[in-house]
Amino acid sequence: MSTPPAPARPSLLSFWSDLPREGRMLLSIVVLEFLGSGLVLPFAVVYLHDVRAFSLSTAGLLLGLPPLVGFLVVGPGGALIDRIGARRMLAATLTTMLASDVVLAFATTVPVAAIALVLNGLAFGTSFPAAQTLIASVIPPGMRQRYFGVNFTLLNLGIGLGGLVGGVLVDVHHAWTFQLVYLGDAASYLPGLVLLLGPLRHVAGRPERSRDVPKAGYREVLTKPAVPTLLLLTFVSSFVGYSQLNAGMTAFATSISQVSTRALGFAFAGNTAIIVLLQLVVMQRIEGRRRTRVVAVMGLVWAVSWLLLGLSGMVPGTIAATLLVVACATVFGLGETLLQPTVPAIVNELADDHLRGRFNALNAACFQLPAIIAPPIAGALVGAHLGWVYVALLTAGCLLVGAVSVTRLEPQLTPEVNGQRPQPDASQETILVA
Repeated sequence: MSTPPAPARPSLLSFWSDLPREGRMLLSIVVLEFLGSGLVLPFAVVYLHDVRAFSLSTAGLLLGLPPLVGFLVVGPGGALIDRIGARRMLAATLTTMLASDVVLAFATTVPVAAIALVLNGLAFGTSFPAAQTLIASVIPPGMRQRYFGVNFTLLNLGIGLGGLVGGVLVDVHHAWTFQLVYLGDAASYLPGLVLLLGPLRHVAGRPERSRDVPKAGYREVLTKPAVPTLLLLTFVSSFVGYSQLNAGMTAFATSISQVSTRALGFAFAGNTAIIVLLQLVVMQRIEGRRRTRVVAVMGLVWAVSWLLLGLSGMVPGTIAATLLVVACATVFGLGETLLQPTVPAIVNELADDHLRGRFNALNAACFQLPAIIAPPIAGALVGAHLGWVYVALLTAGCLLVGAVSVTRLEPQLTPEVNGQRPQPDASQETILVA
């Protein structure tokens, strides 16, 4: 008797052709939108300090406003998504981001810059849950993991290209060059607004609820099986992951490993390149596998990346230190290709339609909180020359992510939510008699 063959992994070509029209339209603008983000992302401190002549401490406080405000509004934002619909909320978010960039482009005083960055925080707190909810409303469950992977690839491609263009355009001796890139970032939101207000105006409106469904809120989300564990996983992975790459890693690399800022540029370029080059390959390889196991592998990959960073501190100021820092960020990017398609898919397959905004908002809050608390912790450890404690903390946290994913989260998920494709019915297979 023959064994049932494993289901074939769908090709990228079939993925595009199988996508709903709305999904293809949303993907078509990702590179352009995040090209705008890439134009300004690397230069915020330079703009505020060198161009607008704010002190470094003032610039730091100003740049702390978006994550703080974003965290404060993410809860109400999730409830508002469920009330008015993801499309309307995302359109309001893009409008707010556009206004923030325009105000910041002409901000010559601290209060005006603060207003711009508060607007940025309002949008920051609601953009992720609104976008994830909108995607889940138009993409069938079986395609969401692949969609999130392709979206992440295009996002990084846009940021990478934008960073290159911005690096060529900006000049600290000419304020107008910075105004140009901020206005360019503002303009990058216009295609999304046109889509949401025009061709996509029929999707992701106010969720329909039958009258027999009782009114529900965040308490009902938190009491759903697997949700608290998933939120813990998001918090820990964000704390030992993105929050460190953007703050602690750079502090360790410059203070302890003593590498140059140019080396950091190479490190982030390597991080972006590995995502753009490998995300689609990785996405094909993980299709149909348990998402919790994929996250566990991601934890191991990130643990290796932080160990590479630790090794760079043992050879400070050398070419070897530079290569190890670049390797750290590049290996970290490989871990990102495993994380980004999986966790958003789990969140949105656990979510009830009328509570989807709240599900995504809670996940976003657990992702954003570490961005507020991780930099001070990293700064304290690195500043006290406790680099080995810092690396050990991150490595242990990555291993904890893997353990929680496999031992706690996996038993709480159904096979379908965990990404496993149904096996063919053996009774329908042809029985071959030798």
